[in-house]
Amino acid sequence: MPPIPLEDSVADIVGKAMRGLQLNAAQVAAAAGVTHAALASLCDGNYHDATVRAVAPVLHLGTEALAALGRQAWYPQPVTLAGLACFNTPYHDMTVNSYLVFDRSSGEALAVDTGADCRGMLDYLTQSQLTLKLILLTHAHSDHVHDLAPLQQHTGAPAYIGEGESLAGAQCFAAGRLFHCGALRVATRLTWGHSRGGITYVIDGLDGPLALVGDAVFAGSMGGGIVSYIDALRSNRTQILTLPAATVLCPGHGPLTTVAQEQIHNPFFPGT
Repeated sequence: MPPIPLEDSVADIVGKAMRGLQLNAAQVAAAAGVTHAALASLCDGNYHDATVRAVAPVLHLGTEALAALGRQAWYPQPVTLAGLACFNTPYHDMTVNSYLVFDRSSGEALAVDTGADCRGMLDYLTQSQLTLKLILLTHAHSDHVHDLAPLQQHTGAPAYIGEGESLAGAQCFAAGRLFHCGALRVATRLTWGHSRGGITYVIDGLDGPLALVGDAVFAGSMGGGIVSYIDALRSNRTQILTLPAATVLCPGHGPLTTVAQEQIHNPFFPGT
């Protein structure tokens, strides 16, 4: 699979922060000491270093991390982990990730989200002689659960989703519940703000620590605070970025990353 582009540009990040903080363009431009035209140009996708450096502190974004993204000077180091397979499928004008995590000894597997098309996942299960035991959903947004029905029809696996969400075909559970799949142990953490009941799945039993975070955190960004921007920031800091530095993070969009890389390079979490 070719490298997956970063999910968000500087313009996307600035827009998310402005909406989350409920600041309009006039307020941000005045506080940053830049012209309205300069801010508008930045929000239209035109990078200007001085404007970024003026705006970032107003939006509580990490200046150097944001500038590096604007210069296209950072992309996460490639991550591989035995027992993990990523599927990237198109959905309207974007792509979405879904994952299989499996115990190589028993051949038992779990899926995290379904993406827009589960056929690649089904082919992988067959070719690798894996048995799908669980479908764990990070949240109920349509791009992440689009193919739940066919995945269940082909595998018979039960699906689970956090109790703050509601989805036909999935059983609700409270954050803190443990799941098991072969030798894998799956802890669940509430990472809400982008959605009301978003769940991060933290998995032990592979060769290294793994967290499947949905739209809570992206490489160099995060999901928009649709429900609560402040709570999204807080839960991401306390529930994801406190995991061991080597933890592989599997986001709902964009490339894989690690806790260590996001602590340095994610502008939403300066000083983490």
